Amino acid sequence: MKRILFILVVAILCCGALDAKPARKTAKKATTTKLTKNNRSTEFTPTGSHGGHDYVDLGLQSGTLWATTNIGANSPEEFGDYFAWGETSPKSSYDRSNYKWYKYDVSGLVSCITKYNIRRNLGTVDNKNELDLMDDAAYVNWGSGWRMPSWDQIAELVVECDWTLTTRNGVKGFEVSRNGRALFLPAAVFSDPLNDKPYAHYWSRALDDRSYKAHSMNGYEHSHAVGDEAILISGGCDRDIGLSVRAVRSSE
Repeated sequence: MKRILFILVVAILCCGALDAKPARKTAKKATTTKLTKNNRSTEFTPTGSHGGHDYVDLGLQSGTLWATTNIGANSPEEFGDYFAWGETSPKSSYDRSNYKWYKYDVSGLVSCITKYNIRRNLGTVDNKNELDLMDDAAYVNWGSGWRMPSWDQIAELVVECDWTLTTRNGVKGFEVSRNGRALFLPAAVFSDPLNDKPYAHYWSRALDDRSYKAHSMNGYEHSHAVGDEAILISGGCDRDIGLSVRAVRSSE
């Protein structure tokens, strides 16, 4: 398999339009890791189940167990439901006008964040930097024991695992493997606006407290791929956009 360069954005990217494809993004704090060839033997079989939902144990140092499907999906290849950050039900459209934690006053000229905020100029300050259980799409939809991943759990998945752009049952996405076991993250949300390459984007439960954003995990194929190096980039994505959720749980 030819070598491919892809980009994993491990915090919220600056996403522009909410119903259309995202605008060009800027990023900072880039680091590098290796992308392996897809010529090794990996196992997609789940290693356990909790509450009727399968997970795989990749042998991560934290003991984190990753679900094998997205919230709202019945198989690893299905995209599942999309959620705004801090909301627990999917919607037909995603923007600030219908975001649960963003409100306009009666004039429509002044707006503010009503929960998960540490900056006075953005609205009500509550100093919350992680989602409460009642606002966690994984916990609410799948029950006790499941959570949206933390920032540390996403970083661990990126750093400790091998990532490969692949196709599974006709669906493009990313094989994430370690110790002979793997999970599949379908390219479920957007396409690269410049070259229509596979693009996958998943929420964390962590707030990016610098702005109106929250951390996420992102993978997409670069249009001018040379070599086998992958780039990790920190950035940001508006909370009201609809993204996929891949749940996690602690080791049993």
